[in-house]
Amino acid sequence: MRLSSSTLLHALGLAAVVAFSLFPFYWMVAASFKTQADILASPPVWLFTPTLDNYRAVFSDSKVFGAVGNSLLIASATTVLAVLLGAPAAFALARYDFRGKSDLWFWFISNRMMSPIVLALPVYILALQTGLLDTHLVLILVYLTFNLPIVVWICTDQFKSIPPDLEQAARLDGADQFTIFRKIYLPLGAPGIAVSAIFSFIFSWNELLYALVLTRRNVQTAPVVATSFMSGYELPWGKIMATGTVIVLPVTIFALIVSRHMVRGLTMGATK
Repeated sequence: MRLSSSTLLHALGLAAVVAFSLFPFYWMVAASFKTQADILASPPVWLFTPTLDNYRAVFSDSKVFGAVGNSLLIASATTVLAVLLGAPAAFALARYDFRGKSDLWFWFISNRMMSPIVLALPVYILALQTGLLDTHLVLILVYLTFNLPIVVWICTDQFKSIPPDLEQAARLDGADQFTIFRKIYLPLGAPGIAVSAIFSFIFSWNELLYALVLTRRNVQTAPVVATSFMSGYELPWGKIMATGTVIVLPVTIFALIVSRHMVRGLTMGATK
């Protein structure tokens, strides 16, 4: 079957976008198997003898595993809280009309418009004054503030796509509001809830600014540990890239596994 010129151009454009998007990931993984000399070589070395020295150095460092554990705990707790608080809020925004609804909706969305660097200093002062500095709780609360709008945004669209007739039929059968939410909206809105949970986890896992400002030694996260290898006199790029690969790989595998559910959840509600 012959391809038309427009189809061929579309395929080439798509391939270029994919290559452009994946090249930084390829470069990070490839650099994690290079020596320092190969990484800094100019022109770049494309064919090289792989080495595992960088990974040996990373896995022998206990603080890397502790940081990964901290990231897992903080990201998981933030995701659970965001879903528990965001899903009921999304249900109310999707199904009820009340005074100030549009203002509340804009407030949720506007939380994602503000640059994190603007709030870094005020949040640091609050954490210092309340004794929460360098604790898991301060990062969970901060991450919750910018992950909750994501959950509300996605879940509201999902709940709006559910036919109101189902709710009316349940009311005729004597179901109360909590039962309707639990037995109708949660199961039918599960794809959207799953997508919002995935995004919440990934954003919390990868966040660096607040983790760098609000932690010291007790609660360092994985991205912070990756940057701690940098010093004023040496940049061990191989070790940094190996740590970055260890951090990114679990999230990448998880995203690939649930990609089908992500597409389904993002497209539900797009058509009525």
